[in-house]
Amino acid sequence: MTINEGDFIKISYTGKLEDGSIFDTTNEEVAKVHNIHDPNGRYGGDVIIIGVNQMIAGLEEDIKEHEASYKGTVSIPPEKAFGAHLSKQVRDLPLKRFEQKPQVGMMVQYEGKQGKVLKVMGRHARLDFNIPMAGHVITYDYKIEAVLEDLKEKTVGLSALYMAREMDIEIDGTVARVNVPLEFNYSQHWLNTKAQMALDMLKYTELTEVLYVETYTEELLKPDPEEPEQTDDEESDESESDEQEAGVE
Repeated sequence: MTINEGDFIKISYTGKLEDGSIFDTTNEEVAKVHNIHDPNGRYGGDVIIIGVNQMIAGLEEDIKEHEASYKGTVSIPPEKAFGAHLSKQVRDLPLKRFEQKPQVGMMVQYEGKQGKVLKVMGRHARLDFNIPMAGHVITYDYKIEAVLEDLKEKTVGLSALYMAREMDIEIDGTVARVNVPLEFNYSQHWLNTKAQMALDMLKYTELTEVLYVETYTEELLKPDPEEPEQTDDEESDESESDEQEAGVE
């Protein structure tokens, strides 16, 4: 089955830079070995809609040349990957602007952007605010696991793409009932994402309505049990232990 615009596909992949270093993968074991494991992430493959800019252009172009179950490798130039490395994104900033002295290689937040410290020079630090993959030729080893046809698989897959977990979704004809986990109510990401997720479900599937259902019970709303207070003796013992570990005499 060839891959076309609007298709929902499940893809597994590993992305590498020219030096072979891995920056992204759907394989949890690979992520652990290469120290990029996210304990809150979801592994095992991503569900992607072809033609809606959910992946870099070069990878999508290669996918559309193949069929389901294809497994291969593609190298992608910067202009079809993460863009060029821009010199204007490299800035020298005075050290007084940082809460703590930056060190070479450190990732820091500044004015809402994340930058990597390239060098520290006297009273200034040079930061690179380009994304780490900018300017690099990217190589993807990937497999098209499946082209999805089932409506529930499509919607559950989209929920995992947006929220890094498969949500509980019930399908009744052309209506999707999405059961929202209680903890999502405290997630700014969920508040920012749920409208776009519903829009994608409505636009790219036969759904006509998406219902978000929040369920509350007394049991669910019970606060976590408080930890027992420590006695003075226990606090003293822990303090002595901490001092010994930190090398405090």
